[in-house]
Amino acid sequence: MENTNENKASQMGDNLSKNKPISGTQKSDFDETRILISQLTRLFEEELKDIHWAEEALVKAMPKLIKNARTPDLRDAISNHLTETENQVRRIEQVFEILGKNVSSKKCEAMEGLIKEADEIMRTCDEGIMRDEGIIAAAQKVEHYEISTYGTLHQIAETLGLVKAVKLIQSTLDEEKAADRKLTEIAIRIANKQNIHAN
Repeated sequence: MENTNENKASQMGDNLSKNKPISGTQKSDFDETRILISQLTRLFEEELKDIHWAEEALVKAMPKLIKNARTPDLRDAISNHLTETENQVRRIEQVFEILGKNVSSKKCEAMEGLIKEADEIMRTCDEGIMRDEGIIAAAQKVEHYEISTYGTLHQIAETLGLVKAVKLIQSTLDEEKAADRKLTEIAIRIANKQNIHAN
């Protein structure tokens, strides 16, 4: 496991293994560091499992959004992001490899709820502008959840010194932020094209 933040703990561990005397304060610092690393690593793994499930669920759900969207720019944006999402799944799996762990998933209740909400929007909104704006709203809720999750993963990876994981997560975080901005731009263009403005 790539972990430069374990240097302090490992150095103390070397002293213990070589029977070198260490102070009570050093031993306390060693124990606290090991506990913190273990806790953060466990949290990191759980969040990875959660977002892995979420991204795989989105890969299955996004084609329905594409099918229901009527604005060409919106269909193209979701189609392009579907390809990015497939790549994001692979990046998550690479992070598991960096940790030396098998790839696994844990059901993401939040993402399941967001996907159900998107389905409800597509079912109840009239076809056309109303449904397209609803799809954008649902998609941006998903993006905001992902941005929050990847932001947290990025911070924990930095704390643990997982340099390669940080780079992988940053790539995905950048894509999610760009997708969110793109959806906002499309929503504005739809409104402008239809001259939907309050007097």
